[in-house]
Amino acid sequence: MTTRLDVVEERSAPHRPGSNPAREPRGVMGWVVRGLLELPAVGFLAWGTLALHFAGPGRGGLADLLAVAWAVVGLAILLLVRPFGRRLTTFAAAVAVLLVWWSTIRPSNDRTWLADVARPPHGELSGDRLTIHDLRNFDYRSETDFTERWETRTYDLSRLDRLDFFLSYWGSPKIAHTIVSWAFQDGQHLAVSIETRKEVGESYDALAGFFRQYELYYVVADERDLIRLRTNYRGEHVYLYPLRTPRDRVRRMLLDYVKSMNELAKEPQFYNAGTDNCTTNIRMHAQQIGATAPWDYRILLNGYVDEMLYERGVIDTSRPFPEVRAGSLIDAPAQAADQDPAFSRRIREGITVPRRFDETDAGAVRR
Repeated sequence: MTTRLDVVEERSAPHRPGSNPAREPRGVMGWVVRGLLELPAVGFLAWGTLALHFAGPGRGGLADLLAVAWAVVGLAILLLVRPFGRRLTTFAAAVAVLLVWWSTIRPSNDRTWLADVARPPHGELSGDRLTIHDLRNFDYRSETDFTERWETRTYDLSRLDRLDFFLSYWGSPKIAHTIVSWAFQDGQHLAVSIETRKEVGESYDALAGFFRQYELYYVVADERDLIRLRTNYRGEHVYLYPLRTPRDRVRRMLLDYVKSMNELAKEPQFYNAGTDNCTTNIRMHAQQIGATAPWDYRILLNGYVDEMLYERGVIDTSRPFPEVRAGSLIDAPAQAADQDPAFSRRIREGITVPRRFDETDAGAVRR
């Protein structure tokens, strides 16, 4: 028989260690708080496992062992440590140790690089004369068989005409590689592709690109190198869109690119597949010169970025977008032009060129 005294004693009995309800979130709000705090913890658990797998010491056996150890220890903390506050504190300490290690991974310009990214380009400006050193102009016989040619070229910025945009597809229509090229009134074209700088024996892995595995590299090249490599030897599908960017911004964007090239030649930085890639960097440069570049999901799913540019009126809008896109494919003319010194002119034959925003009668187009 239970007496009133028994009930009072039972209610006042101390709780066992680790089961103090004052330290464990309770009720609906408690579960909300727990979820808000533990979801990032699960994210850190996954991120740390992948970071150690791709960038851990020893690469391979030891790195994978550390990745498994991190996953096991992290899960044990999240599932077994009580109470809730101690669990978070313990896990936060483990994350802090991981981040200290992560901060020790540094980019470098001193590695055994693949031949096509061996030299970091840099530029010098004197008045309107821009001189680019280590511009790539390789003569390809196949994607991997080529004659190296690193050149120094000088451009007259007073003769800048416009900015062109290339999209190159190698697989999924959702993802493409973006390239920009500056056109000059004297017929010169200066193309820049923001890529990964790979070492000898290294190949690109999209997932590894999130984990400090590649340095950032600006390929500054002749279009007969940069575009022909993709259309004629890699079998990619390349589209060319002349932009309506005003001439003043065309110039300032080029100089901002040169500034970044020069900085990378002195202080390398890592490529990041999500935040520091071929397309996000174009947006960054546009913002640097004061251009409006609102965020859009197609900056990440950049296979659709031409559709975004069409909607914003930055490319030719004189026809429906499917017609504009179809008329922008340059695979056939690039393959036909091949090693012709007039490669840049030939791939533009038939391309509709919209008037820049700073030209009169902006609604018209010229070919």
